[in-house]
Amino acid sequence: MKYEEIKKLLEMDLKNINSIGELNKLKVKYLGKKGVITELSLEIKNIPNEEKREFGQKVNELKTLFNNEYNSKNEIFKLEELNKKLESEKIDVTLPSTKIRRGSIHPLNRTIEEIEDLFVSMGYEVIDGPELETDEFCFERLNLPDGHPARDMQDSFYITDKYLLRTQTSAVQARTMLNYEGKKPIRMICIGKTYRREDDATHSHQFNQVEGLVIDRKENNVSLADLKGTLEVFMKKMLGENTKLRFRPSYFPFTEPSYEVDCSCFKCGGKGCNLCKQTGWIEVLGSGIVHPNVLKMNGYDPDEWGGFAFGTGIDRLAMFKYGIPDMRYLYQNDVRFLEQFDRKDV
Repeated sequence: MKYEEIKKLLEMDLKNINSIGELNKLKVKYLGKKGVITELSLEIKNIPNEEKREFGQKVNELKTLFNNEYNSKNEIFKLEELNKKLESEKIDVTLPSTKIRRGSIHPLNRTIEEIEDLFVSMGYEVIDGPELETDEFCFERLNLPDGHPARDMQDSFYITDKYLLRTQTSAVQARTMLNYEGKKPIRMICIGKTYRREDDATHSHQFNQVEGLVIDRKENNVSLADLKGTLEVFMKKMLGENTKLRFRPSYFPFTEPSYEVDCSCFKCGGKGCNLCKQTGWIEVLGSGIVHPNVLKMNGYDPDEWGGFAFGTGIDRLAMFKYGIPDMRYLYQNDVRFLEQFDRKDV
């Protein structure tokens, strides 16, 4: 087919196009692999050398003519299609809107934020650490060597012989002491997930802990009195100004002396009820003076440095604070449960 014939046929076809679909079919007809213009351009190899330039120019003119018309008509068809869609899909803005379900801050996150705000205001640093921990940091550097009977108190999730999911955030205390190389005072808390093989109404295989550590030089006299004052401020902030504390001697491998800390029952005010098992007290914390072995193993000279440590489960604090009867509610992601906390704390 000659150049003039193709041009005339192309102009006629372009006039009869009424949609984007027809336009695309026409593109295949002329510029596809076996298209009319494509086959014409392949004929250049059979043209004498002195005529190739003129032939090539004419083929390019046909391509330019088609592409210009194609782009122009394509824009027109797209605009028409858009106008039709806008006309058929009108929105009635007077109709009532669909109610959007709003989320709420989880009670655990509320409790964590409150703890962090309190201790930061008291000059503490918030430090994080790995949840997949080594046996060395989770036990050995906390005065719990291999075979120590106190390890039986924590039924652990071991990944390998060396690695386990941390059973306590105390591992971060050891890492912090090593980072400070026994040269600087420490005032830190660590908040994070811990894991033990437990699962009932008051325990979970995964739970959140907060650990606190204060270390200073002996001449600054960081004592049990400072620990008691710190925990009193902590518990009154979390459970109410009328909260009282009771310290009972206990045993923890990483502190000596060690204390269990009870708070007066916030439900009955210490009179005795089903929550406190008629005792008037609820156990909430473990604490004590940092053991000299822990200081020595982590780079601090126990003759020059001393301090205190404490730890508690944040999940239990949230249960006490918000009156949650079963710890498992915190992890069930039930919107009906979470919606109860969609309010500002008073």
